[in-house]
Amino acid sequence: MAAAPKRQDTRKFFENLSGAGKSIGVLTSGGDAQGMNAAVRAVVRMGIYVEAKVYFIYEGYQGMVDGGDNIKEATWESVSSMLQVGGTVIGSARCKEFRVREGRLRAAHNLVQRGINNLCVIGGDGSLTGANLFREEWSGLLGELLGQGLIDEEAARSNSELHIVGMVGSIDNDFCGTDMTIGTDSALHRIIEVVDAIMTTAQSHQRTFVLEVMGRHCGYLAMVSALACGADWVFIPEMPPEDGWEDVMCQKLSENRADKKRLNIIIVAEGAIDSHNKAITPDNIKELVVRCLGFDTRVTILGHVQRGGTPSAFDRILASRMGVEAVLALLEASATTPACVVSLVGNQAVRLPLMECVQMTQEVQKAMDEKKFEEAVRLRGSSFENNLTTYRLLSYHKAELPNSSFNVAVLNVGAPAAGMNAAVRAAVRVGISEGHKMFAVSDGFEGFYKGQIKEIKWGDVGGWTGQGGSLLGTKRTLPGKHLEEIAEQIRIHNINALMVIGGFEAFESLLQLYEARADYQDFCIPMCMLPATISNNVCGTDLSIGADTALNAIVETCDRIKQSASGTKRRVFIIETMGGYCGYLATVGGLAAGADTVYIYEEPFNIRDLQANVEHLTQKMKTSIQRGLVLRNENSNENFTTDFIYQLYTEEGRGVFDCRKNILGHMQQGGAPSPFDRNFGTKVAAKAIQWVTKTLKESYKGGRVFTNSEDTACLLGMRRRALVFQPVSKLRDETDFVHRIPKEQWWLKLRPLMKILAKYKTSYDVSDSGQLEHVSRVRAREGDTI
Repeated sequence: MAAAPKRQDTRKFFENLSGAGKSIGVLTSGGDAQGMNAAVRAVVRMGIYVEAKVYFIYEGYQGMVDGGDNIKEATWESVSSMLQVGGTVIGSARCKEFRVREGRLRAAHNLVQRGINNLCVIGGDGSLTGANLFREEWSGLLGELLGQGLIDEEAARSNSELHIVGMVGSIDNDFCGTDMTIGTDSALHRIIEVVDAIMTTAQSHQRTFVLEVMGRHCGYLAMVSALACGADWVFIPEMPPEDGWEDVMCQKLSENRADKKRLNIIIVAEGAIDSHNKAITPDNIKELVVRCLGFDTRVTILGHVQRGGTPSAFDRILASRMGVEAVLALLEASATTPACVVSLVGNQAVRLPLMECVQMTQEVQKAMDEKKFEEAVRLRGSSFENNLTTYRLLSYHKAELPNSSFNVAVLNVGAPAAGMNAAVRAAVRVGISEGHKMFAVSDGFEGFYKGQIKEIKWGDVGGWTGQGGSLLGTKRTLPGKHLEEIAEQIRIHNINALMVIGGFEAFESLLQLYEARADYQDFCIPMCMLPATISNNVCGTDLSIGADTALNAIVETCDRIKQSASGTKRRVFIIETMGGYCGYLATVGGLAAGADTVYIYEEPFNIRDLQANVEHLTQKMKTSIQRGLVLRNENSNENFTTDFIYQLYTEEGRGVFDCRKNILGHMQQGGAPSPFDRNFGTKVAAKAIQWVTKTLKESYKGGRVFTNSEDTACLLGMRRRALVFQPVSKLRDETDFVHRIPKEQWWLKLRPLMKILAKYKTSYDVSDSGQLEHVSRVRAREGDTI
């Protein structure tokens, strides 16, 4: 889509960046993580696209030191079918030789022989520190090689600089400066799959389960999985429990049982310690629970299961975005640019100096060794801090609660989306702990005007995080035709604030209530909307609750379909996704599944485009990759239907490939929510209720709540790097109501990326990337992602 005219002159297109004559080496090092292959694939394809040579360096630094067949030129086809594979296809190894100068000298020799002076390193902080040292020593190493007569003057001159870009692949998410490392989301998927399975057996036998998850020095996995499954207790290295924790924990477990809860889940990070630096192990906890409470207790150690399996949609997109960004960073590197790490803050790709991140990561460990735990949490960054704050808010049902005498109602509006229940649970529990009386409205505004409103207590939402759909019930009915009855219900139940969780209908509903304030004083109360829709088509937010789960459903199906296609050869699948007029699911799903073409409403296409796509697939069938994947958003074009495209491809591809079509339908709406959606729903709901509390206090005058300012009817959304409250009245102008989509959508920037990775020549605006930042500045106060 064309950018606004005023930005025209400042836009920077990457066609002007050429990699001709450059050679890039890509390696994975340290522990493996799901998504590394997606990063390798993106680096190789983007490198070849800009006419650079790209080399695989097999077995990490070991391969670099050994040389020979461990360093091979990569081709476009050689990274096919990698996207959906876990681990790393090019291998990873711990390498002792690279730690000594002699080993690094051999590595430098091997690189110079092939003219490789750009390295893309995917690994943890150890691997990246090694890369930086290698770069610092580079000119010295070249001098030595020249002195020994192993290379000539020309080779030394043409390889005089070594450029390094890092990507962090680590399931622990223990690297400072980035919100998510490659592999973390997939590891959470593995943990949550296990916890969900354990919950059913624990419930049957009224058992307590103690689960150990990875994280020797970082409690991220333990903490987020505890948030995502509503665990009773969590032990992490950054937050050692205070002395006497044994009694407190046992009391909480027995209170939960008395509350009719049939199971307890306790999550322990493998590096968990108490305040005296003594390890807390699952067996210690089991013994304690059995001794003090006599509960039937079992221990499950997840181990390397967490590293395995296919990468989640989030990790594939993260790794693909980072891989492309890494190649851009290498193309733009000069003698003076420091080695950098490409990373994600909020929803934005950034570049950070590698050593600043490494130093900060080491400072965390130092703070923990010195028992400065609050400092360690602060250094981990805002994402970690926000998770911890939310966990603390939700985990303890305090006996002494403030009494606010305010009543807050929660309802779901529109189509169901996975993660809605997690948001309702968080809203109810945070609301209760802030002293409010919480009311649940069944079946959206339809239930509201019929009076289906009842108080909801702390225990009523137990176990809700992992449930798909909407337990409160949801309807698409808008309030506009029932304003009188809704106002009456607000009076009857004395409702002082409203929290609406839903998609486009929820947005329209809030607008209608806001506009009705002039006629009904009952609507002059704080109102907040949380975007929850698989289509991700609500204005004012980059991401919506439910979209990640739907993406995973699409990607999982596409993986299976690709597998069937690669068996039969020469087959093209045409898959229809949901999303209304919004092409988010099709585009981002296409990027994560490795689609050849994606048809969406936002980017009009005609018969010539369809013809070009068929021609492109015909060419592809002549290579070793004899399969095709085409995604089409359900409303992308009223005449070029899925059937039409299927028939066209079948006819035009006759004798070259055959076609199959698949309409994914409502499977995209169902299923248990992904860890991302559980966590995102929980976090935004907690933040929204805190805003509601603050706004209620500010608008309480003369014994009642009254506010009619536009900033008290808000949508809470994630914009680039921060969670922000935006008045719905302001978002009205940014919305296309006919097609129910925002007028500007950030993810359209990912379309060229998808095309490049599918071998299409395209224009790519890279104005957004490129500026090297500093770690401290990146940590925006509200910058908050998962």
